[in-house]
Amino acid sequence: MAQDVYHSDLAFAQPNGVNIAYDTFGDPSSNPLLLIMGLGWQMIFWDDDFCSRLASKGYRVIRFDNRDIGLSQRFDEAGIPDIGALISAQLKGTAFPVPYTLSDMAADAVGLLDVLEIDSAHVVGASMGGMIAQIMAMQFTERVRTLTSIMSSTGDPDLPPPRPEALKILYTPLPTDREGFIKSYINVLRVLSGPEVPVSESQARKYAEMTFDRGLSPDGVARQFAAVIASGSRKEGLKSVTLPTLIIHGDKDPLVPVECGIDTAKAIPGARLVIMKGMGHGLPEVLWDRMIDEIASHAK
Repeated sequence: MAQDVYHSDLAFAQPNGVNIAYDTFGDPSSNPLLLIMGLGWQMIFWDDDFCSRLASKGYRVIRFDNRDIGLSQRFDEAGIPDIGALISAQLKGTAFPVPYTLSDMAADAVGLLDVLEIDSAHVVGASMGGMIAQIMAMQFTERVRTLTSIMSSTGDPDLPPPRPEALKILYTPLPTDREGFIKSYINVLRVLSGPEVPVSESQARKYAEMTFDRGLSPDGVARQFAAVIASGSRKEGLKSVTLPTLIIHGDKDPLVPVECGIDTAKAIPGARLVIMKGMGHGLPEVLWDRMIDEIASHAK
């Protein structure tokens, strides 16, 4: 672990009236770097050690729980969206109401920067977090210094779908008892990371235990998923992005196939594409050094 890196206590902010849990790593006077996590994943998937190492490169690293997950505000009063009906409406080109969209989640991230009195930041998003980061680059351009989109997509409906084993995981409810959840979640992370660069057993168990202990929100995950679907394709909008952009993707991603990362890099003028051999859908510790170096050098 990086030594002598300041790590703040957990704190809460209310950007746009939404209660958001966050913490920071590194010198508060360093260049800010905002990390945005993906669908159903809490901020702890940006591992403490990962954040400390990144901060040691000269950044103030900020991570947070997206709305409806972890310790941030839940939107239970909005109910559980009918994903099947939403997909059907999308295919027909008709409107379908959802509790919120990815643009609302991007506004949360920008609002957190406001609370922290940060004019602009380097923005890094993983999976759904990459989609949110892309929207920030399109809709809040002046707040983004550089964009890094990891294992994400433009949302183009013509792109390859998830592999069957990943799709099954996406639609399979997890047990709600602690031991059952931990066992099943470890398997989820194992399937998503794939066999070539697997997540370690200890890393997977740690994330599973922390996820359960910080609080489950299966209905919140469904609402986040609805936000992804309802937000549609960003492909045309991304053509207008002129920010320095880095795309990182694994060539063995079963959930968001590598073609999605390639498509994102092609959509954004001048984007640099880094394909990591053997990487699935996850942030296994064995890839941290390379990923941190890529993110830090891109931000500089």
